[in-house]
Amino acid sequence: MSAPDEDTFAEEGGEMEEMDESGSEDDEGDVMEDEGADEEAKKKVYVPGIEPLQAGEELEMDRSAYRMYHECQTGAPCLSFDILRDGDGDGREQFPLSMLLCAGTQADTALSNRLIVMRMHNLHGTEKEKDEEESSDEESDEEEDEDKKPQLELAMMPHYGGINRVRVTRRGEQSLAAVWSEKGQVELYDLQPQLEAVHSSAAMAAFIQQQKEATALFSFSGHMSEGFAIDWSPTVPGRLVSGDCKKNIHVWEPQERGTSWQIDQRPFSSHSKSVEDLQWSPTEATVFASCSVDQSIRIWDIRAPPNSMLSANEAHSSDVNVISWNRAEPFLLSGGDDGLLKVWDLRQFKTGRPVANFKQHSAPITSVEWNPTDSSVFAASGADDILSQWDLSVESSDVGARVEGVKDLPPQLLFLHQGQSEIKEIHWHPQMPGLIVSTALSGFNVFRTISV
Repeated sequence: MSAPDEDTFAEEGGEMEEMDESGSEDDEGDVMEDEGADEEAKKKVYVPGIEPLQAGEELEMDRSAYRMYHECQTGAPCLSFDILRDGDGDGREQFPLSMLLCAGTQADTALSNRLIVMRMHNLHGTEKEKDEEESSDEESDEEEDEDKKPQLELAMMPHYGGINRVRVTRRGEQSLAAVWSEKGQVELYDLQPQLEAVHSSAAMAAFIQQQKEATALFSFSGHMSEGFAIDWSPTVPGRLVSGDCKKNIHVWEPQERGTSWQIDQRPFSSHSKSVEDLQWSPTEATVFASCSVDQSIRIWDIRAPPNSMLSANEAHSSDVNVISWNRAEPFLLSGGDDGLLKVWDLRQFKTGRPVANFKQHSAPITSVEWNPTDSSVFAASGADDILSQWDLSVESSDVGARVEGVKDLPPQLLFLHQGQSEIKEIHWHPQMPGLIVSTALSGFNVFRTISV
């Protein structure tokens, strides 16, 4: 869609872009074209880092590698977003699909930032190319294309200051967003007005008319600086943990009224440098993990403050940027500035050695996440503008004929997705198997590959 006006706080509707059929250097490059060669012979697989593009070569998207692909922009880029669960059920694969996202912008000026609820709907799959013989009535084709046009509604609240990270949860009837902002505060917002607006044109009109700066349901100014690390507990509704760039971590306990939280002013403080990411255990209500610029990953129990229970002190050779806790297995996934992806077995965490180690990205890892419905699959993104998909269940002996020229790729690597500039965060959709959403300076991608 075209970018909304910077002064527009909410927008009733918008357009999303489907795959560019022609392909370009900005598209997801799975196929490399060499000018002057035979139509069929000139196409070959392009793998980043294996062989640079030559003069006259350009990347073209291989449509057959995707079951679905859409993209959209929100004006100012969003550094972080999260997926809101909806009431349409789990395991959805039937097109058209719809989804709800909450995102926060990093605009040029503090006053231009927005906390956004997005509703993407009428999302269709990537159809195979039609044979020339099948293309009959052009008018009916155009009508069909119009019916399959993806739709986007945006409800945008002004937020003073750039938004570093957003995480959402449900607590009873409330849909809550926790926001780490560059103001050095962690704020909680009730998203109900925005959710109503993206589902109803009348509610959207009222939302726009009453528009004012977002008012936090609750906020905490006890952190000594801004931060990025934040996570809602999956086992205790409303329980939150937040960490800042001054190495301190605070746990939030929800109070009965639903509009206030108790926060212990004494921080969890075993890290020596900035806390970059936090993850609650999916099974143990009092346990969470953290990673830091001090190169360590730590496991904590909120019943035993202020020090961590376990730690891998040299988990990576530089900053540890992101972690993800597997929902079904005792595994923790980490990504660092060293470009490495590491899998840790928490039963062997004391050894300080990962059980798996992957080096495919050529720049710092910016986001990692386990697939919520397949415990052996995960995705990662890097500052090399690549999003990778992996499957730990694949052994070397399982791999059949490899593509010529790419024999050095690890067998667990399923897919490399390109086309975005500076990918910041990725999430699997918890209700739609295999579907990934990613945000970057160039906007959002929503896709499912044939690999997952």
